[in-house]
Amino acid sequence: MTYKLNLKPNREKSLKRRHPWIFSSAVARVEGTPQSGDTVAVRDAEGQFLAWAAYSPASQIVARVWSWQETTPIDAVFFERRIRTAIAARVHPSIPPDTCRLVYGEADGLPGLIADRYGDTVVMQLASAGAERWREAIADALMTATGAARVYERSDLDVRELEGLPARVGVVRGDEPPQTIAIHEHDVKFLVDVRHGHKTGFYLDQRSNRHIVGKLARDRDMLNCFCYTGGFSLHALTEGAKSVTSIDSSGAALAWGARQAALNNLPVERAQWIEADVFKALRGLRDEGRSFDLIVLDPPKFAPTSAHAERAARGYKDINLLAFKLLRPGGLLATFSCSGGISDELFQKIVAGAALDAGVDAQVLRRFAQAPDHPVLLSFPESAYLKGLLCRVAGC
Repeated sequence: MTYKLNLKPNREKSLKRRHPWIFSSAVARVEGTPQSGDTVAVRDAEGQFLAWAAYSPASQIVARVWSWQETTPIDAVFFERRIRTAIAARVHPSIPPDTCRLVYGEADGLPGLIADRYGDTVVMQLASAGAERWREAIADALMTATGAARVYERSDLDVRELEGLPARVGVVRGDEPPQTIAIHEHDVKFLVDVRHGHKTGFYLDQRSNRHIVGKLARDRDMLNCFCYTGGFSLHALTEGAKSVTSIDSSGAALAWGARQAALNNLPVERAQWIEADVFKALRGLRDEGRSFDLIVLDPPKFAPTSAHAERAARGYKDINLLAFKLLRPGGLLATFSCSGGISDELFQKIVAGAALDAGVDAQVLRRFAQAPDHPVLLSFPESAYLKGLLCRVAGC
């Protein structure tokens, strides 16, 4: 039986612009009794076919589009083809073949599916009812397309609760992954823990930006805030930073960062790891009269949606204001936001306001974005979540 999702009049406009989300408020009626993750035919108020989508009755996003073609069957072959296409698109000089994002959800036409590769281990995250419904086919396709030794699942995202799905973690195909997986990012060696690390074990989206900032750190005193396991810090030390002070609220993450610094034979006397609340720590450094040549602000997501933007803006304003006050004349600020609810335009306004309140003149030298294995689908602006600015404080 073909289940149908019929839209209200004039609610098909976003779909005709190829945006893959359908909100419950746009639905007039559902024909049949589809279960969570089942495929439904989406039709406009006149009965015209619009797309095949995965049904999610527990979510405000009641359906996510698999295909715009009525003749395309949604089956195991569909997922094998889509996954192979996504992986083939990662064959690029700037994307390491053994450490990269293989599948990036809606941007690759596979809503709710994230797949990252670390050596011979593929880690998948299923964030939607549709991806969960096709879990076995997806795992098979990832194994076949990559030739990896294993597929490990990290479907422990908060968003699964919105889909009515429990958390799921563990081996899906192959054997257990090693306790740590060694990867290389330019000249830096990192250890990845796919069982317990953030996201799928590592922040692959900042790969290009870590390399750029590392080059800028040479002969500079750097402060890395929200450092997690020290990605920016290790690149800076590798490139010859004079000193690197790294701050995070997680002592375990800092210990992991120090371990990786030792693994890379980096000068431990140039590195300081501080466990603290970053907001409080920045105020403390200001009160102590400390200053730096380069500051990195890479905070966690303050605004997952636009509804949280106002509160998040205050947080971004606070940390950027404090950072500007800690920069020496001519100093550099690499400041980031991974919040989908904060647009590029709003983020720049926040940073500009922080500079004004700090009493400094600042220039934007470049803009940062996510690495190219996290492509942005033009019809799905939500796929462009990571944004950043490299600012320089004017000298005296």
